[in-house]
Amino acid sequence: VQWSSCNIFSTQDHAAAAIAAAGVPVYAWKGETDEEYEWCIEQTLVFKDGKPLNMILDDGGDLTNLVHQKYPQYLEGIRGLSEETTTGVHNLAKMLEKGELKVCFSFN
Repeated sequence: VQWSSCNIFSTQDHAAAAIAAAGVPVYAWKGETDEEYEWCIEQTLVFKDGKPLNMILDDGGDLTNLVHQKYPQYLEGIRGLSEETTTGVHNLAKMLEKGELKVCFSFN
């Protein structure tokens, strides 16, 4: 497991510190710039041992979009994705309708 924020405003630094203290790699802090935010989510694509991600647990769709648009080489190894937000689900539905969604998904 690796963790990043879902947008530049969402991280609670004390929560991120607690997750990191438990041994989970955290790439997030409150007040990230847009460039820092993209860097943070890019860090979750590959684990320290060099293995790529195999599941996406998304909140808003940015990681899903990033993988599809900029890092499609990782799509084959992704077993599925989960999306939390209505906005993200709408994005997935549009991608599915256009034939652009390359992994199965669930949402709540």
